[in-house]
Amino acid sequence: MKTVPFVDLAAQHVSIQAEINAAIQEVFLECNFVLGSQVGEFERAFAKFIGSGHAIGVSSGLDALRLALMALNIGSDDEVILPANTYIATALAVSAVGARPVIVDCDPKTYTIDVNLIEPAITPSTKAIIPVHLTGQSADMDPILQIASRYQLGVVEDAAQAHGTIYKGRSCGSIGILGCFSFYPGKNLGAYGDGGMVVTNSSPLAARLRSLRNYGQSEKHQHVEKGINARLDTLQAAILAVKLRHLPQWNEARSQHAEKYNEMLTGMGDLIFQRVASYSTHIYHLFVVETDERAALQKHLNAVGVQTGIHYPIPIHSHQAYADLGYSKGDFPAAERLAGRMLSLPMFPELSPNQIRHVVKEVGAFFATMQK
Repeated sequence: MKTVPFVDLAAQHVSIQAEINAAIQEVFLECNFVLGSQVGEFERAFAKFIGSGHAIGVSSGLDALRLALMALNIGSDDEVILPANTYIATALAVSAVGARPVIVDCDPKTYTIDVNLIEPAITPSTKAIIPVHLTGQSADMDPILQIASRYQLGVVEDAAQAHGTIYKGRSCGSIGILGCFSFYPGKNLGAYGDGGMVVTNSSPLAARLRSLRNYGQSEKHQHVEKGINARLDTLQAAILAVKLRHLPQWNEARSQHAEKYNEMLTGMGDLIFQRVASYSTHIYHLFVVETDERAALQKHLNAVGVQTGIHYPIPIHSHQAYADLGYSKGDFPAAERLAGRMLSLPMFPELSPNQIRHVVKEVGAFFATMQK
């Protein structure tokens, strides 16, 4: 068995290469590389896929969150609540608009924000909540929306890992006032570079987002507010439009792989799996296991050609960049515990049965050795 990659982008490209080449060639023929027609076409297709009225293509997932907060007029002296167990980009977006990230712990079983901790974190300065749909599973949105309504807060969904996840019949990203997606190459829907999207059902917010992403212009040379340059590249939009057509079957393949992993890994060593909540589907952007033996297991798997990942070994509040928030070790015990135990196994649509068997075999071999 050769190396089992953590993600195999080359295998996916080979399967759609002819479609991708045709889409790229069309962009080259038109030579409209910034906000070309393919951007609008992809935006409409993505909005339909998510079930949202509007989709605004932007340059990255971080810029999607940043622009969403700008559109809600969130800035200095404001606070935004977000989970401890997320990528640092969620907090960086809050910082980018001058607001203060307020961190709350996660549910230790689903890994998403603990909804019971949100209300105690609200202050007169709180303006929004950013629930993060993590690893492909939704946060529990209904309680979050109820809290937001009670305190008149905006809900901005971080759906960077949830392209097609369904929460109680609704697509993640379409539930809050704004939903933000990343198209980083390794995502379920990944570009051949960087990109992002903001979706909303609000026409005024959509119009403002289109202006904000393009220097704050209402039309060329008419700058109505201080915007930024955060446009989705035309080439990436053309590529993403091709890949979007395949996304449902890719998500289904991931779910099937996860089912096999769960079946075959259950009972091995001290492995614990992320709980799949009854209110959410799971598209398995990541397949995560927990173990106290993470470092040794990862070392063993790497030695036998199985690539793995760790998401995220340092919680946001423990980074030097956020020392100014004043949090200490032990403030978020669930997230801190997960940071030392979570290991992501290979997961991508083209993962073969033989590759899965090899991963499972080597995990089993590791724990068998540990028992001796």
